[in-house]
Amino acid sequence: MAKLRMKKIELIAMLTDSKKIIELLQRRGVVEISKNDDEELENTNVTAVVGEFDKFRSTAVQALEIIDSYFPEKVGLADMFSGKTEVEKHEFGREAMQMEKVMSAANEIIKNQRIITESNASISQLEIKCDMLERWTPLDVPLNFKGTASTSAYIGTLPYQITSEELEEQLPDNCSVEVVSGSKEQTNLFILCSKDTYEEAGDKLRKLAFATVSEPESKTPNDLIASYKEEAEKLEKKIEDAKSSIEKLAENRKQLRFVIDYLQMRKEKYDALSGLGFTESTFVLTGYIPEKYAESLKKEIEAKYTAAITFTDPTDEDDVPVLLENSKFSAPVEGITKMYAMPGKGDVDPTPVMSFFYYLFFGMMLSDAGYGILMIIGTTIALKKFKLETSMKKTLTMFRNCGISTVFWGALFGSWFGDIAQVVARNFFDKEIGSLALWFEPLTDPVKLLLVSFGLGILHLFLGVAVAFKMTWDSGKKLDAIFDALPIYLIVLGVAPLGAGMFISVPEVLKTTGIYMLLAGVIILVLTAGRTSKSIFGKFFGGLYALYNTATGYFGDILSYSRLLALGLATGSIASVINLIGTMPENKVFKLILLIIVFVVGHIANLAINLLGAYVHTDRLQFVELFSKFYTGGGREFAPLTVNTKYIKFKEENSND
Repeated sequence: MAKLRMKKIELIAMLTDSKKIIELLQRRGVVEISKNDDEELENTNVTAVVGEFDKFRSTAVQALEIIDSYFPEKVGLADMFSGKTEVEKHEFGREAMQMEKVMSAANEIIKNQRIITESNASISQLEIKCDMLERWTPLDVPLNFKGTASTSAYIGTLPYQITSEELEEQLPDNCSVEVVSGSKEQTNLFILCSKDTYEEAGDKLRKLAFATVSEPESKTPNDLIASYKEEAEKLEKKIEDAKSSIEKLAENRKQLRFVIDYLQMRKEKYDALSGLGFTESTFVLTGYIPEKYAESLKKEIEAKYTAAITFTDPTDEDDVPVLLENSKFSAPVEGITKMYAMPGKGDVDPTPVMSFFYYLFFGMMLSDAGYGILMIIGTTIALKKFKLETSMKKTLTMFRNCGISTVFWGALFGSWFGDIAQVVARNFFDKEIGSLALWFEPLTDPVKLLLVSFGLGILHLFLGVAVAFKMTWDSGKKLDAIFDALPIYLIVLGVAPLGAGMFISVPEVLKTTGIYMLLAGVIILVLTAGRTSKSIFGKFFGGLYALYNTATGYFGDILSYSRLLALGLATGSIASVINLIGTMPENKVFKLILLIIVFVVGHIANLAINLLGAYVHTDRLQFVELFSKFYTGGGREFAPLTVNTKYIKFKEENSND
């Protein structure tokens, strides 16, 4: 089925039913609403309302983040894969009525977080002050001490090391200097002078770069430190009280999640309302709907509301969205297609085309039956046990299918966690087990695997050319379809036996046939590739250019499939090395213990690394080698009005509910 056929929908209904109909469409999730561009119809401005929803939602999100940061919810593996919480429609309405209470709790959570933040900032400032005062603790007078009736004092620092004697020599008589503390970079000083030498001493101190300490409170440094610590303790208590309040309010975690989704739904509903056209008593909705859902939706709406719905075919000028629907075998790899680009108007959906080869190449790159079994077991348990979202379900199904392919190739190549069976038999039972390969072992015959890789690559490329042939043929350009595809097949098939002859013995009849096919393909390509040019020289040189592109492009593409060999060998080689490391000790007890540890850790790491490598390079073979032959992309994904929530979802309901 691939790309679903789309219909344009126009719905006219009573204005009083607008919100209810929008809510129904949102729950069904099958209509993409277009912006009203009919100048005769009025639009509604929902900017202020949507802004309020965004504001409240932001508050709820912030409150939930605060709760999760201080009191994270204990989440098990089952919870991680359990998906969204299902709610009944009536339960949804009941929870919505509690929104004011929940938002009040959210504001209180944010208020307590603000208290914690401000208190922590104040504590940091107090700690800095205490650190600065530590150097003045030997001083038993306040830092703002100015002197007595007959004396004046200077309290401050010099930005270098100096002794009291050295400084007294530079000051007037009747000045006493005490070094409170000091270092190579700074000297903290208490200087006491008589009243009549105060000004003169001040002038000389300024020339020496003396900096006076500023402190408004008339307390000794020790008293200041004690008061600051007492203030910090009060702030710590304030923080604990705020955290305690947040912990009590954490019981609103579930309600906050609901409110976040509820506000998101309301926002999207009002965004949809902004796209409608209005008269005094009716509203008009236009958009796109997959044809398969059109009639059922029409019956449901017209049975419940006073409404008229019409469906029409889109024109070539319409920006029609794309929705993919494939078989159970192909659907899991739809995400790979979307990662590249959605099909354009003239494209076919490449998902069914690439799915078989995607699984095939993935398994060939990973190529260890033991790893494939682990993938099958893990993904099957997750698919059976957990309530997964559609996208996650498709991803896990894709990896399960890739796991099946991995078991297939691993069995053909005889790799079951590398050569663990042979290693165990040899080291613990003194027996030799032969190869477990149902076909051959890549490590002992890499040339055969290379040729198999090239052969599968040629079939993969031919599939792309075949799809391009069909698309051109269906468009009515039948001669173009033949001239574009036939030379490629002849040239590649002609070169194949000649290239294989470099590695293995190839019958002369195949080589001779290959030469004739190659010559025929070259002649046809040179004579027809420049057919769109008007001049003879243009046609000829156009053909030569096409021949050059074919030689460099297609043969370069075929060489790219050597990565099937490289990754397949890498997985098996690393697995065998892991097994070898585990059997290094001579003592069988130590050998068994080490083998178990190395086996578990090593093979998990090997599986993780090569799983990523197989995924990336399988994607690349589809994007670069296959898609380049027929696929343009550039389509726009179908974006229906739906319940776009993060935490909750409606339980499955009948369309008549």
